[in-house]
Parts: sequence; structure tokens; C-alpha cells
Amino acid sequence: MKDAGVLGADVVETLSRTGYSDKAIELLRDRPGMGTLENADQVTEIVGPCGDTMTIYLAVDDEWIRDARIQVLGCPGAVASGCAVVSLARGKSLEQARNLTLDDLYAEVQKLPDKKVHCARLALKTLHKAVEEYRNSQDEKGREE
Repeated sequence: MKDAGVLGADVVETLSRTGYSDKAIELLRDRPGMGTLENADQVTEIVGPCGDTMTIYLAVDDEWIRDARIQVLGCPGAVASGCAVVSLARGKSLEQARNLTLDDLYAEVQKLPDKKVHCARLALKTLHKAVEEYRNSQDEKGREE
């Protein structure tokens, strides 16, 4: 890891030693996709079994995810997984996003400690639920018109 930045070299070393890849540590340091989207087309929040909370914001145009952001209240595994999932979702169709798998997420984050697999599952579940909720809301709008 080149630049420890705001994490500090000791934190980076600890994360690395406990099983986080350089890519996962980079996601933690830079936090790409972290934040909110004003006027998001879909906002979905899930609280995981360990208490980590993820809120995903999607901007959708014609079945395509134009932008995605995430807010995470949780451990480093949750933050890295959340940042990775929004990176994967951007530019994808809703169907492609709905079909993202744990393998896809791990290809993006590269490696998390084994005991943090639930964080990756939570990030995917949050994205999948957001896509489902968005589609359901669009179906309801179609029936009202």
C-alpha cells in the first residue's frame, strides 16, 4: 500500500495482516461512492445481522443505473464492500445489477477476511433489494397511469 493517508500506517498494516487486500484498503481510504444522491430514484436501507447499516442511493435512467452512492455505518469490511458494490452497479442495467454475485464483488474488492463475508453479502443484498424496490415502484406507477 503506497499511501496510508487518513488511515495511518499502523491501521493499514493491521488491516493487511488481518486479511484485507490492498484494493480493499484502498476502498477504505478513498471511499469512492460514499455519500448520498439528491433526488435519488431509489433509497434503500438494510441493517445486517451484526448491526452494520447500509443505505444505497440509485439514480436510474431507462433501466440503467446512472449513478449509485452508499452510506455505511459499520466495520471496515462493510465500508469496503459497500464502496465496491456501488462501483460495480454504476453503468449497469437494473437486470445486470440484480444479477451481480458474491464472486463479482470479490473480484472488485479482491480479498476480505473470511469472517467478513457477511459484509459482502449485506452490500449485495442492499443493492438487490434496491433494484427490486425500484422495479416495484415503477410497476405501481404504471398501474396508476
